[in-house]
Amino acid sequence: MANRHRTVMYVGVTSNLGKRIAEHRAGVHPSSFTKRYNIDRMVYFDMSSDIRAAIAREKQIKGWTRAKKVALIESVNSEWRDLGDDGV
Repeated sequence: MANRHRTVMYVGVTSNLGKRIAEHRAGVHPSSFTKRYNIDRMVYFDMSSDIRAAIAREKQIKGWTRAKKVALIESVNSEWRDLGDDGV
């Protein structure tokens, strides 16, 4: 996820993507990182049926440089469209 200005990105894992996007947008967790930095756009996602693989992927991406994360996003979403609007 990213904020409107593409200055801050967030990487996380969930078992219910649609619900989690809604929580981030609604600011359900008022002291959360995503609320503090207005992160409300789903710009990239991976899916896995294996939670261990999903957590490993999350950790992998979190360890990347910003440039590598941007390249990953732009490889599938060059306009940084909010994919959450697609009914994920």
